[in-house]
Amino acid sequence: MDRASDFGSEGWGFESSRVYKLIFTYLPMLFSEKDYQFMYAALSEAEKALDEDEVPIGAVIVHNDRIIGRGYNQTESLNDSTAHAEMIALTAASNHLQSKFLDECKLYVTVEPCIMCAGAIMTSRIKDIYFGAFEPKFGACGSRLNLIENNPYNIKINIYSGIYSEESKHLLKSFFEKKRNITGSD
Repeated sequence: MDRASDFGSEGWGFESSRVYKLIFTYLPMLFSEKDYQFMYAALSEAEKALDEDEVPIGAVIVHNDRIIGRGYNQTESLNDSTAHAEMIALTAASNHLQSKFLDECKLYVTVEPCIMCAGAIMTSRIKDIYFGAFEPKFGACGSRLNLIENNPYNIKINIYSGIYSEESKHLLKSFFEKKRNITGSD
């Protein structure tokens, strides 16, 4: 049985997606099947951002193996520099649980969180962060800074990187190539 049809049969709802073709090729399983499923959901959120001409970053928050918060970058459409995928997903998850603390939750995000998002993740007390691509300019979970591991608080958050990194990079590359072509043709 191929993994693509398996996801459809379980109701994950990823029937038609540009990323779909990239993901369901043979990959060694470095993470659990559920981790791949949840990161795929984050990639689907990133596609929504791409469709709206936003930087394609998506995030989901999971509690007890259920997605309770979703978000994708909306900084342009909301005219709000804080409308990052992680911030929107954190707000949705907190509203769902009626709690500012998400200490039994996992965050799946396509790109390494920035300083602002890392701060919000720490204060919400997320248990685990899974991210796809490193962000060399603004990343705050290992590439530029590591606020999560080097925080002065009594907060321990596990960080896992590299899950669907190529797919995450592909979305970013597509977005920025399109932007350069539009700007360069003027």
